[in-house]
Amino acid sequence: MTRLDERGAREQNRRSWNAVVPTHESHRAGQAAFLAAGGLTVFPEERRLLGELSGRSLLHLLCNAGQDTLSLASLGARATGVDISDAAIERAAALAAESGIAAEFVRADVYDFLTDATAAGRRFERVYCGYGAICWLHDLPAFAAGVAALLAPGGRFALVEFHPTSNMFDPGWRLAQPYPAGGAPLSLEGVGDYVGAAAGGLSPSGYAPGVAGFVNPEPCHLFRWGLGEVVSALAGAGLRLVELHEYCYVNGERPFERMRAGEGRRMYPPDDVPAIPLMYGLAAERATSDEPGGPSPAARAGG
Repeated sequence: MTRLDERGAREQNRRSWNAVVPTHESHRAGQAAFLAAGGLTVFPEERRLLGELSGRSLLHLLCNAGQDTLSLASLGARATGVDISDAAIERAAALAAESGIAAEFVRADVYDFLTDATAAGRRFERVYCGYGAICWLHDLPAFAAGVAALLAPGGRFALVEFHPTSNMFDPGWRLAQPYPAGGAPLSLEGVGDYVGAAAGGLSPSGYAPGVAGFVNPEPCHLFRWGLGEVVSALAGAGLRLVELHEYCYVNGERPFERMRAGEGRRMYPPDDVPAIPLMYGLAAERATSDEPGGPSPAARAGG
């Protein structure tokens, strides 16, 4: 894709997300009360990778409708959520007001936000994104450089993501695609109703039948990256990898047929399917100001 095509694809993705957000939210009952009472939508994996949150400034990129951002804020973070979707950010701001949990929400393209926030001198002690975030990034090195530039010295980036290996299989567990690589573009009919398909796995506050039979009228455009490319982009931006884990289960979602529900909203393959990594999680840190060596993240922020 050319740069112009990439911008156009991102704008089309904004329209696709705007179309699906109301359907996703229709399946989540009692969210505000759940969050206000201390309920959390985040999973143990991202909490552990992020580390201590109390009093820490935290940036949640591609935050969707803000449930996870508000959960991290309720754990003590001073949280800012960013998403390209107007509908998602409107819902996030409303949910913050309804739950009484303080957080800042910004409607912006992620690349524009990284550039503008770096120019404004903003810094965060924690940066987080995950669960279907990497596939929306057309320029992985530029994203990694932007994250590194916004991290305070000693700050940590955490990512929990669907494993690229899982993208090689169709819903019936048949090997159907080559291993993702190179940011290869993939066009789909539109963002689907994965919240409804999860049947409660992504709505810990309570599941509602909500909208049925949703068909997204707006197509979307994804980009396929391998795990090694993600790690290499972070390393190339001057970040130090401190943890990398692969998980043979999925949190919340049901991307394949016949998945077995486990504790804590974890979903496992059926007994006749060998265990394969379905998610991964990593943490990478920016050096403290007195640590020598490595390239300057700020110098790389322009991509």
